[in-house]
Amino acid sequence: MDSTRKTARLAGLLYFVSSLFGVFALLYVPARLVVRGDAAATSDRIRASASLLRMGIGAELVGMILFVFVALVLYRLFQPVSAGSALSMLVLILLSFPIVFVGVLGEIAALMLAGGSGGADYLSVLDPRQRDALAYLSLHLHGQGLLIAQIFWGLWLFPFGICVIRSGFIPRFLGVLLIIAGPGYIASSVAELVLPQFAHAVEQVTRILTLCEPPIIFWLLIWGARPQRREAEAT
Repeated sequence: MDSTRKTARLAGLLYFVSSLFGVFALLYVPARLVVRGDAAATSDRIRASASLLRMGIGAELVGMILFVFVALVLYRLFQPVSAGSALSMLVLILLSFPIVFVGVLGEIAALMLAGGSGGADYLSVLDPRQRDALAYLSLHLHGQGLLIAQIFWGLWLFPFGICVIRSGFIPRFLGVLLIIAGPGYIASSVAELVLPQFAHAVEQVTRILTLCEPPIIFWLLIWGARPQRREAEAT
């Protein structure tokens, strides 16, 4: 049980730290730099705060790399509980990482096009308005890539929730919450990508659903695994 508890807490620690990087890169940085629908203003902000965008790129990469280890540690934790669900959980979340890593190129392109990165003199053939528009498009494509990855961020929560419910050493209600959170991520992505006219209305609901994921992070980080349930099963 000590080993299980340590593994669970390690997963929680990595999960928590990765989430901090994610909040900074995916929420704070775009909120500071992107002016919705205004390419020129967005590029002005990038030029004025190029270091912030660079930190966002670094935080996104670090956060995703850490989450690879989150997935591996959780697989180790739940593989004895339900090998099939643990493998499904691992595969689904790993599928999202190449999408995110490739999508970071959009941010790098925006940095170069807006003039916030050196060594891009060859872009002088484009006039400033064209460069601003392309920079904005690059950031938009980065965001669209995240929406695609977010589908897998929702799908992996279903087998993750099943593993928690079956584990016996983590409260079942946390697994139920994960299964509730899954459709929130998926519906938000589908609405944005396929039915943008309904995206705002859908987001009002999905925002609440996705709040069902954080409780598992804090449980793993603080309590890890409950010894009494596993000990009872062993006897």
